[in-house]
Amino acid sequence: MKKYYSFLILSFLTTFQLYAQDKAPAYPLITHDTYFSIWSFGDELNQSVTKHWTGKNQSLTGVLKVDDKFYRFLGAESKTYKTILPAADEAAYQANYTFDKPSENWFTNSFNDANWQKGTAPFGDDKLAKTKWDSNDLYYRRKFSIAKLSAVKKYLKLNHDDDVDVTINGKSIYKKTGWVHEYIYIPIEEGVLKAGENLLAIHVKNTAGGRYLDAGIVEEVPQKSSVGLAKQNHVKVEATSTKYNFTCGEMDLDVTFTSPLLLTDIKLTARPISYISYAVKSKDGKAHKVDLYFSASTNIAVNTPDQEVTARKSNVSNLSILSAGTTEQPVLQKKGDDIRIDWGYLYVAVPEKFKATQYITKQTESLAGFLNGKYAKTADAANGKELNLSSVIPFGSVTSNPVEKYLMMGYDDLKSVEYFGTQLLPIWKKPGEQFEIQLANAEKDYASIIKKSSEFNAQLYADAEKAGGKEYAGLCELAYRQSIAAHKIAYAPNGDILFLSKENFSGGFINTVDVTYPSAPQYLLYNPELLTGMLNGIFFYSESGKWKKPYPAHDLGTYPFANGQTYGEDMPVEEAGNMIILTAAIAKAQGNAKYAEKHWPTMSIWANYLSKEGFDPANQLCTDDFAGHLARNANLSVKAIVALGAYAQLAQQLGKTDEASKYRNIALDMAKKWQQMANDGDHFALTFNDKNTWSQKYNLVWDKLLGLKLFPETVYKKEINYYLTKQNAFGLPLDSRKTYTKSDWIMWTATLADNQADFQKFVKPIYKFANETESRVPLNDWHETTTGAKVGFQARSVVGGYFIKLLADKWGVKN
Repeated sequence: MKKYYSFLILSFLTTFQLYAQDKAPAYPLITHDTYFSIWSFGDELNQSVTKHWTGKNQSLTGVLKVDDKFYRFLGAESKTYKTILPAADEAAYQANYTFDKPSENWFTNSFNDANWQKGTAPFGDDKLAKTKWDSNDLYYRRKFSIAKLSAVKKYLKLNHDDDVDVTINGKSIYKKTGWVHEYIYIPIEEGVLKAGENLLAIHVKNTAGGRYLDAGIVEEVPQKSSVGLAKQNHVKVEATSTKYNFTCGEMDLDVTFTSPLLLTDIKLTARPISYISYAVKSKDGKAHKVDLYFSASTNIAVNTPDQEVTARKSNVSNLSILSAGTTEQPVLQKKGDDIRIDWGYLYVAVPEKFKATQYITKQTESLAGFLNGKYAKTADAANGKELNLSSVIPFGSVTSNPVEKYLMMGYDDLKSVEYFGTQLLPIWKKPGEQFEIQLANAEKDYASIIKKSSEFNAQLYADAEKAGGKEYAGLCELAYRQSIAAHKIAYAPNGDILFLSKENFSGGFINTVDVTYPSAPQYLLYNPELLTGMLNGIFFYSESGKWKKPYPAHDLGTYPFANGQTYGEDMPVEEAGNMIILTAAIAKAQGNAKYAEKHWPTMSIWANYLSKEGFDPANQLCTDDFAGHLARNANLSVKAIVALGAYAQLAQQLGKTDEASKYRNIALDMAKKWQQMANDGDHFALTFNDKNTWSQKYNLVWDKLLGLKLFPETVYKKEINYYLTKQNAFGLPLDSRKTYTKSDWIMWTATLADNQADFQKFVKPIYKFANETESRVPLNDWHETTTGAKVGFQARSVVGGYFIKLLADKWGVKN
């Protein structure tokens, strides 16, 4: 074992000599599911606060002490504030208000509001509100006095839903269309506030959904710190790990975040525990005393920072453990898109052999304890808001011989999702089993898991580079964890595996079929059982009689509630085609059609629907409706044709020769007619009735991958040649209506190319986008091809579609 650890450390410390520094829109650190997902949104790990994929702060902090000097390598110092005018999360207060539109000067200091009502904040229409507001408009006035005005920067502290217009002393300081889920801090210009009496006036207009208003004023507390910044030398994003190298004075520090999402091992992938490994060595050959500080904010376990948490210390199975969760524990009580988990418990665990000191403090006091050394004796439990779970790991006297230590972060969500009325347990959880057992198993398996992860990372990169070049390999590395972490693995009451996606920053729907479809290649490649887990819920919905239409549902609900479709519009041809094509792909990946046979009656209904409605689709929603719905959509028609050919292929595999012949002939006739109706000279049009247009016909890729041979290869070639004339700096537009694109579809389109050079011409602009975009969020799949800016979405699972070229190579489908 000692020899193996020496190998680990040596490979760890030499990794950065092999690769140049990576660039990414955001860097994955802890990536397990849509709730336990922490990222660095900047190129330097110590230049910004780490965040949940939604962009809300979930702070991790790391500082290395070398002799008597301190170097921060992880996270940034959070701003702290002193209250001038409290918001309701700090103290009860009243404000004058009315729901009726007042006179035009209502926001001025001279206005007489004696006839207005008085109400206790916050104002809103949910259980948090102290004053009920259920009308369209709320007008709010709050007078306050400042005895002495300091020169320190002041901020408006505001939480609002929906549109807001804020004035102070009659001067407009903030307007926003839309809403927020938490307190935001808006700078107040110098000269707006004054010594003596002031007036805060706010108009909030409800446009949809909920209502909420609370506000206060704070000033920034100047920070004095003895902590310097570590110098970041390298960062490398691999499939399951993100690796950093720093210089901390005379010490060399390597930090690796590993989320061991090895898809062939479903239990390991579903175990929500990541490793953070540290290796240090002296640069000058001399001995230096080294201690490492790590803290995790309890904001990782809340939806909003004003929620109270309970934190505890414990020692179990040779581990020193800190844990925290909300005091309320509202298990599976919230749903939606921009939502974070506020039930279950966050864990930070350090092996006892590393002799760590752990303590729980307020976030503002945590690092100070490390700096002054007064952290040894703290309570074993604490309640409060925005606490920190802190660990100090002594490395002792370190020379040029590297020393490695590690800790683990995990999250026990108690109940994962609700599935048609049943709340499902995480798959690791057996009756009476505590999460500490999972932590102990993860610690025991550390060496073997790190080795397996490292080997997988290397193999993925080598395979992807061979399939599509270095840029393609880099994109696959960046996509791998992101796609998995937008899902949750569970088991249905009938024993079926479920691999349920969340439609991140796109409505928050659960198990959306047209999100499954682009995500599928990664799972077909590495474990097709997980793709069955993406389809099982949709099949069940139809086969149970809960969904009665002759085509599949769009989704199963709004995450984490999979109780039935909540999206307001169906996608008949889109979803029917998606489900049949993916079932055929599962059969190819598994080498048999047993899964199709299990669901044959349902698929037959869908195939019959497509045979009647699929070729020349009516005006309906499809996955490419960003620029508006389309009738007679040529790419959607391709999907229906390919799906019918795939259905015929499955029928043939199952010995249903008559059915296979019938649907094969239907698909061939449609394909022939399609080439005539969509033909637009040197390319094929966006719609059958609108020539001088074009679109990516990425659905053709399954004709190629499944070997259906419905369309001649000349169709692929003609489209590819035309697309190459339409590229912009950051990629190929989705179609002729707009210049934005979907990068997952570009990868599918590129796979239609018959040579490697053309394939890479499509991939390199996507790589350029990932490296140069100013939109610093987890990889967004909908971006502008002229500027590289995000148009919408982020952190979605659909980047799993990048693996389609690797899948084609595995299936022996060459350029």
